Amino acid sequence: MAYSSRRDAPELPDFSLLKRLAKDQLIYLLEQLPGKKDLFIDADLMSPLDRIASVTTLKQHEVDKLYKVENKPIVSTCDQLCFLIRPRIQTVRWVADIVNADKAAGRFRRYKIIFSPQKFYACETILEEQGVYGDVSTDEWAFYLLPLDDDIISLELPEFFRDNFLEGDQRWVMTAGSTLHLLHSLYGPFSKVYGIGRCAKMTYESWRELVEEGEQRARKSDIGNVFLIDRDVDFVTPLCSQVVYEGLVDDIFRIKCGSVEFGPDVTSSDKSVKVMLNSQDKVFNEIRNEHFSNVFSFLSQKARNLQTAYDKRKGMDIKQMKTFVAEELKGLKQEHRLLSLHIGASESMMKKKTKQDFQELLKTEHSLLEGFEIRECIAYIEEHINRQVSMIDSLRLLCLLSLTENGLLPKDYRSLKAQYLQSYGIEHLLTFANLRQLGLLVEQQPGETLTVMESKVGKLVNDKTAGKLTDAFSSLAKKSNFRALSKRLVLVPKSGEEYDLRVPRDMAYIFSGAYIPLSCRLIEQVLERDGWTGLEEVTRMLNGNEFAVTAGSNGAETKVKTDAQRIILVMFLGGCSYSEISALRFLGKERGYKFIVVTTAIINSARMLEAMLDNHV
Repeated sequence: MAYSSRRDAPELPDFSLLKRLAKDQLIYLLEQLPGKKDLFIDADLMSPLDRIASVTTLKQHEVDKLYKVENKPIVSTCDQLCFLIRPRIQTVRWVADIVNADKAAGRFRRYKIIFSPQKFYACETILEEQGVYGDVSTDEWAFYLLPLDDDIISLELPEFFRDNFLEGDQRWVMTAGSTLHLLHSLYGPFSKVYGIGRCAKMTYESWRELVEEGEQRARKSDIGNVFLIDRDVDFVTPLCSQVVYEGLVDDIFRIKCGSVEFGPDVTSSDKSVKVMLNSQDKVFNEIRNEHFSNVFSFLSQKARNLQTAYDKRKGMDIKQMKTFVAEELKGLKQEHRLLSLHIGASESMMKKKTKQDFQELLKTEHSLLEGFEIRECIAYIEEHINRQVSMIDSLRLLCLLSLTENGLLPKDYRSLKAQYLQSYGIEHLLTFANLRQLGLLVEQQPGETLTVMESKVGKLVNDKTAGKLTDAFSSLAKKSNFRALSKRLVLVPKSGEEYDLRVPRDMAYIFSGAYIPLSCRLIEQVLERDGWTGLEEVTRMLNGNEFAVTAGSNGAETKVKTDAQRIILVMFLGGCSYSEISALRFLGKERGYKFIVVTTAIINSARMLEAMLDNHV
């Protein structure tokens, strides 16, 4: 299909409104407790709060001191205490303990709990059980969405992944539905909604209920189509090593709420520097989606261009120099500072990856994705475990082996599990149980039994009246079907072909030309076909729950692609990686689309697997 005739992609909506709404609501809630007050903030709300309201703003609304919630006795002497917390039972118990300790000491204070993004019935039950329900006022800070960049919005709910997919706790589904409703209210109506996955279906239904309950207002549409996708539809992609610049920075330095802290090894000084990573950083914006192998040549060219810009000063008269200082010098200095930081970060990453024998690791991953030399891959994983290179990396390779091979042979599973437990500790038995339950690391069942099970599931999937039974059978036969999906969707390009990473031809460039992310390929195929027609076999292998609904405009309108209809909102339920975001940006450029990524959290392999560890709190 040729795209030469396409127009430039449309402008994205302005999401700064989301920040203003969140800030205004927070100020309103703080003012409900008039007078001087101390504010206790949950640790994982501190970074998002910093992006919404500065300390100065909080001080202007009579917040005296700020404390981090640490689940230990408090030192505050203020007569009014405000708690900005996640709706977690453990934290609510801690607040109740503070109130009861004050009561026992005969001290009178006013207490307010602000739950974010919403409060749950269980939290109020705890307050009642602890005998403090009448002493504490509660409210909700409906802070659903944090814009991290022009095209990335995060719910900042990393617990969504474990709670929903491992624990089966669906309490965040309503939050996801409310998120969609907020976007629909501000930027809708949507033309079409596509989705795949059980959680995606529930989120869609939750959103539709809110739309039907609410007041319908006719307004211009800023976002055309919406795609909802569950993380468990594609576990392989976030488990692959990231090699685009932004993904590597996240893997090594950990990007938190859109900013990163570069240590002395990057800054070449004794200080650490916190840097915002978004499209406002001109240097970062040009390299964020680049394969790491292209970054150094770009940075060196950028340095030469900067030097040329500085050299313009020579031979200037006083008037020209004055104009140069007023208009250009400040920008050049800022660009120079950012350039030196990104060069330092690239050098630091290069050293770390060379030390870890990164090329050998990538070669093993690519062999697993292609299905070649599996015995050599297993030998490499065994060596990795026995040398105790990295606990998380060893687990990642085991999961990648299991997913790409549709489970491990019983003897391999037992052997690798025993070696892992001997190397990293017997306490990881529960980690293995978690991974097995999620389908990330499983043992192959005897072939005949599984084939019978698969045929039963296949029949049930096609029987629309047996939806509930389908879910039950799907969970029993939790297979990744990666090989079949890879063949059907052409996820692995032919290995014999040369792949020029400087001029990428498809989304596979984000993994050095070895693999096109399944999640992004699905989105591409559904948009191309305007639905799931022709993908029935693919959806069957992914356990179904796919849907395509015309939500807003009439059929005549959808035939002509308006600007709004070329803006596609993709919502990842359970998190997405920076590699997937880079792949969608590439797809958008190719097809004349603009993608907005809404995610419950930004994840990578480390964050995903840490959520599975037995000591996860």
